[in-house]
Amino acid sequence: MMIETKYHGQVEVTEEEVWTFSQGIPGFVDEKSFTLLAFPDNDVFFVLQSTSTPALGFIVASPFAFFSEYDIQLDESTIETLELGKAEEAAVYTILTVREPFNETTANLQAPIIMNIKNKKAKQTILNDSRYETRHLIMPASAKKE
Repeated sequence: MMIETKYHGQVEVTEEEVWTFSQGIPGFVDEKSFTLLAFPDNDVFFVLQSTSTPALGFIVASPFAFFSEYDIQLDESTIETLELGKAEEAAVYTILTVREPFNETTANLQAPIIMNIKNKKAKQTILNDSRYETRHLIMPASAKKE
């Protein structure tokens, strides 16, 4: 199917590239179908693009690219909803808030996107873990310009 996107213009997407969010995403409960689009020459940042709303695209990245010690425990409801049999079936992404300058960009570690790579089911889950917040700087403080 051909879709209009926020950052990539018109893109051809196959059914195998579509992720189903049966409960939508918090704040966008009617948006149930997304695709993950890469940026050219970049293997860190992606767009989680709605297949039905061209203007709705979230910049996402693996939290492990910036936070190697990120460790989450999924609740039973999320595991059941996504039909996860083992940890290797899950891909984890975090929604970024891109800021100017870029080194002030933050990641929402409290509400990761969990995707079952086998059945293409996905969910944004809210963690009950006080170590994580909605705005973690992805660049170390030492990288900030004075």
